[in-house]
Amino acid sequence: MPDPISPATEEPTTPAAPEEAPADAPVAGDGVGELTPPLRASSALGEAVAAFHEYMVRKGFSSNTIKAFENDLKFLTDYLGRDTKLYHVSTEDLDGFLPWMSESRGLEFSGKTQARRITTMKVFFGWLHGIGTIGTDPAEPIVHVRAQTPLPIIIRDADITRLLRTAQDGIWDRQKPDVRPYLLISLLLQTGIKKAECARLHLSDLDVSRPQSPTLAVRYAEDRHAHKNRTLTLNAAIVPALQQYREQYKPKEFLFECTPRNLEYVLEELGEKSGIRYVQVGFEALRWTCAVRDYRNNMPEDVLRQKMGLSKISWRETREKIFILAGR
Repeated sequence: MPDPISPATEEPTTPAAPEEAPADAPVAGDGVGELTPPLRASSALGEAVAAFHEYMVRKGFSSNTIKAFENDLKFLTDYLGRDTKLYHVSTEDLDGFLPWMSESRGLEFSGKTQARRITTMKVFFGWLHGIGTIGTDPAEPIVHVRAQTPLPIIIRDADITRLLRTAQDGIWDRQKPDVRPYLLISLLLQTGIKKAECARLHLSDLDVSRPQSPTLAVRYAEDRHAHKNRTLTLNAAIVPALQQYREQYKPKEFLFECTPRNLEYVLEELGEKSGIRYVQVGFEALRWTCAVRDYRNNMPEDVLRQKMGLSKISWRETREKIFILAGR
C-alpha cells in the first residue's frame, strides 16, 4: 500500500469533456471491407457521403453514430455542394465550414459541437484518403480545437469555516443532534474524494488504530484504475466525530449506508444553513476546494495529483485550472 498522503492544513479540510466521436466511430484510414464500387477523386462529394454511410452500416456502427456523422456531413455537403468533385475540396474550403455555419446560417453551437464537427471532417476525409480515393487528406492540417470547460467555483475560506461551524452546531442540536454532516464535510475537505469513492467507503477503509494519524484508503477493484488507489492521511480531529457517528448510525459494512443522493442532500442542506448562495455545496465544489487549498499550502504537484487519483494525462487540464483558481 502506498505511503499515506497527508492533508496540507491542520484544519479539516474535479467539466464536461469535449464531445468526441462515439466509441464505435470509424477510424481515419480504415478501409477494411470496401464493397461499394470504388470511388475516384473525380467522384462527387454526395457519392462519397453515400458510400461512407454504406461503409458504416456494413461495419455495424450504432444508429446514433451513423446519425451523428450524417447530420454533420449533410451540413458539409450543403456548404461545399453535393456535386463538388472530391479533388476540388481543399483545406481552405474546410477551414471555412464552421464560420459559414455560424455566420451565413445564423447557427450557434457549443465548443463541444465544434470539436465534434472537426472530428467528422477528419474521419470522413481520412477514410477517403485511407482507401486511396484521394491522394492528400485536406482535413489533416485542421487544428482539432478542444472544447474548454468552464472553471469550477470553489468555496471561500471564510465560508469553509462557516460550514464547519454549522456542522458542529448540528452535533449538539437539542431537538435532533446529527454528527453525519460534520463527519462528511470534514472528510471531503481533507481528502477531496469523489462522490462515488465516498459512497463505497467501507468501515475497514478508515484506519484509526493510531488516533494521532488516522488514514483513509481509497480502493478500486479494476486493474485499469490502479492509479486511483491511494491512502490519505486524515487530521486527528476527525477521530472523535467518527466514533460518535458510529455510535449514532451503527453502520455495519459501508461508512455511509445510504444512497449517494442522500449524501448530496446532506451537503446541500449544510450549504443552505450556512448561507452560501454563490455555489452549490457538493462533492465537486469540495473536491476542487480541497485541491486548491492543498496547492496554496505548497503540496508538491505530483503528490497532489496522486491525492486526487488522477493519471498524468488527466492531471494536465486539472493542473491548469487549479493554478488559475489558486491565483498563481
